Amino acid sequence: MPKSSLTSSSPTATKEVKSAAPKRSLTPRRRAREYALQGVYQSLVVRRAGSLPNSAAIAKQLAEDPAFRRCQLDLFQGIFEGVLDRADELEVLITPALDRPINELSPVEHAALLIGTYELAADLSVPYKVAINEAVELAKTFGGTDGHKYVNGVLDLLAQTLRSAETKAG
Repeated sequence: MPKSSLTSSSPTATKEVKSAAPKRSLTPRRRAREYALQGVYQSLVVRRAGSLPNSAAIAKQLAEDPAFRRCQLDLFQGIFEGVLDRADELEVLITPALDRPINELSPVEHAALLIGTYELAADLSVPYKVAINEAVELAKTFGGTDGHKYVNGVLDLLAQTLRSAETKAG
């Protein structure tokens, strides 16, 4: 590259570059799901290391974040505690829809699938499309490059079984 192009006095050379990351809508409900994902993720990591997770300690640590005050607390508690209380049952539901052993999933995808499956199976007040979309958004925000596509595919399969009447209705 010629030296002159590096020392250009063009006005565009001094403009700040805006972040390419999309702006996230952090409603109290979305924030609650994000904190629930972080808590479930921590629990999975501890469990994979061979220890028993302390859900009360994880919830306390998450609550220390100043932004936690802006989450919908009852939704966070419902998802976080519901997923941890029913993790084995949820994994039994998820496993047939996977193309690999569940312990080979990234902890973020695993946590997003647990949350999505929990909402599909246990919280019928959440429309199935919302449950899937929220889990996919969590995987997009916190997961690997294409992890959200995998989460979407697995939850779509599960929704056909767990919410068959709703999925057939559209």
